[in-house]
Amino acid sequence: MRVDGGLGLRLGVRRTGCSGWAYEVGLAQAIADHDHVFEDRGVKIVIDDKALPFFSGTTVDFVQQGLNYNFEFHNPNVKEACGCGESVTFD
Repeated sequence: MRVDGGLGLRLGVRRTGCSGWAYEVGLAQAIADHDHVFEDRGVKIVIDDKALPFFSGTTVDFVQQGLNYNFEFHNPNVKEACGCGESVTFD
């Protein structure tokens, strides 16, 4: 299944913010040998080798809050989050 021109949903992390790490969400335009592909409810999730340990045990929800839609990450590896919710610290 293609999602708006992508092969799936790509999840990752990047260093940023006061707590150290932020989630990245985008479309996977390609799937490389070092990528891991999961499928849930017809949606492919693509995570590369380096980011995979950060997502162990994580569930992701797409939720509506008023007029806004956001991804919510429920990650048992998060030690703390910054006050603004932009970044997290992992165990």
